[in-house]
Amino acid sequence: MAHVNLGRTKLSLRDLHVLEKIKDPESDPSLMVQVDTTLPKDPHLSDPSEYERVAQQERNIILSLQKLETSGTPAADVIAGYRSCVAQLGQLISAHPQYASARNNQAQALRRLYGDTLLVSNAPRNPDALLSSGVDDAERRQAAQTALEALDRAITLLSPTAPRSRLSPQVARTLSNAHTQRAAIYLATSKLLGGEGPFSVDVDRPEAGWSKLDFEERASRDFAMGGRYGNEIARALAVSTNPTAKLCGQMVREAMKKEYGPAFSA
Repeated sequence: MAHVNLGRTKLSLRDLHVLEKIKDPESDPSLMVQVDTTLPKDPHLSDPSEYERVAQQERNIILSLQKLETSGTPAADVIAGYRSCVAQLGQLISAHPQYASARNNQAQALRRLYGDTLLVSNAPRNPDALLSSGVDDAERRQAAQTALEALDRAITLLSPTAPRSRLSPQVARTLSNAHTQRAAIYLATSKLLGGEGPFSVDVDRPEAGWSKLDFEERASRDFAMGGRYGNEIARALAVSTNPTAKLCGQMVREAMKKEYGPAFSA
């Protein structure tokens, strides 16, 4: 059995897995995604020619935004381009409601317009958001509703129904992005609750009844799922944003330092 030395003490790989589980309760190596390039790129568009046709429409919309962002276009025109993108992706979703990638990209375009604090009224200026001011509450709430519904549906459409399921690279990437995007919104909301502005979301949304801790825990859970589907940054954020994991991790580190001395810190 392989071991890791800590001074005079040896920890087996089993010990390390146990410690990792204590530090990160969401960790479960048995649930890591198996990517299979032979699978259809989208399970709901199994005809390759149909998939390529729909995906090309989506790419054309995204490429138009990339050109706007890199061509020195005036800010007002960039904003108009993103609004058009959201509308065009909405039309694509209406025509192909089971195509999850378009929903994921629609949410991303809305985040670029309104920022990750779109669940909080009168949030402080977000330098990454194109619409940093002049957005009324009704518009912001509608954007939040659309973005969250898009992410929820994308995740529902593509999430495997059993552990150790095989997924195409495209499905894994879309799931990783959707979970990570939703986590970013939840984390930004948790940081502002009770601070800069009142929390405001449609009463029909489950988030309407959440507390600050709920948002932190859901953000951590979504980051963990984003990591499971391939985003290493999301995987790291899952632990750093998990209130329970942070507390457990601190307790474990302190206990290990007392038990093994300076060697553990090193």
